[in-house]
Amino acid sequence: MAMSGSYWRGVRAQGGALPADRPLTDLTAELTRMLGDPDPQLREEIAVRMLVDWLTQGVYDDLLVGLGDGMATGLTVGIGERGTDSALRRTASATVLTACLARDTARSLVPAGKVLEWGDRVVAWLLTDRDLRAVVPGADALATLSASPHVGRPELTVVLDVVADRVLAPTADRFGLAEADTLARTTIAVLRRDVVGLDLLEPWVMRLGVGAMEDARRTGNAEAFLRALYTHVTVGRRPLGVRADLVLLLVDVLREINADLR
Repeated sequence: MAMSGSYWRGVRAQGGALPADRPLTDLTAELTRMLGDPDPQLREEIAVRMLVDWLTQGVYDDLLVGLGDGMATGLTVGIGERGTDSALRRTASATVLTACLARDTARSLVPAGKVLEWGDRVVAWLLTDRDLRAVVPGADALATLSASPHVGRPELTVVLDVVADRVLAPTADRFGLAEADTLARTTIAVLRRDVVGLDLLEPWVMRLGVGAMEDARRTGNAEAFLRALYTHVTVGRRPLGVRADLVLLLVDVLREINADLR
C-alpha cells in the first residue's frame, strides 16, 4: 500500500532516518515512484533527498547494484518526449544514479562491468533525450563516472565525445548558465584524471570551434560551452596537467569565433 505524503513528511521532519515500520524494499519502491511526482517537495525534498542520504549512510551498500539498475531504468521513462512531466523522473533518476556511482567510487561495492554499464545507460540517455531540462544531472553523472577507478582513457575519451555531441546537438533551445557550466565541470572531471592528453584535446576543441561558428546564428550553445570551459580551466584551483596548452587552444578558438571583435 502506498504511503501518503504526510507519512513521508513526518519521516523527513524526524531527520530522515530509516523508518522501522516498513521493509526497506517497500520504502525504496515508494520513493522510486515519487521520483516522477510533479510536486517538487515530494520529488526533490523527500524522494531524491532521502535516497541520496541513505546511499551516503550506507543503507544500500548491499543493494547498490539493484538500486543503480532501477535508476538507470528511470532514465528511459518517456524518452523522446519534450515538455512533459516524464523529464522529472529522468532528472531525478540521474541524480540518484550519480550518488550510486559516487558510493561505489568511495567503497568499491559494484563490479567494474556494472559501473561501465551504468555509464553506457547515462550516455544513451544524454544522446537521445530531446528535453534539455532533463539533461544537466546527466552531465553530473558523467563527471562522477569519470572519477571512478573502473574508468580508463578509452572511457574518458567517450565522455569527452558525449559532451561534444550534447553541446553540438541540433536544437532550438539555448543553454542556460547551468547547462554550459555543468558540461564544463564534466570536462574538468575528465582532465583531472591526467590520462587524456593534447593529442585528443586539440581535435576535440577544434570540432567544438567549427560547430560554434556554424551554430552562431542559432542557439550559440557551443560558444557558451567553450566560454564556460575557459572559465573553469583558468580559475580552477586544482592543477590540470594540460591547463596551459588547453588555455591557448581555447583562446585561439574563441578569437576565431569572435573575429568581428578584433
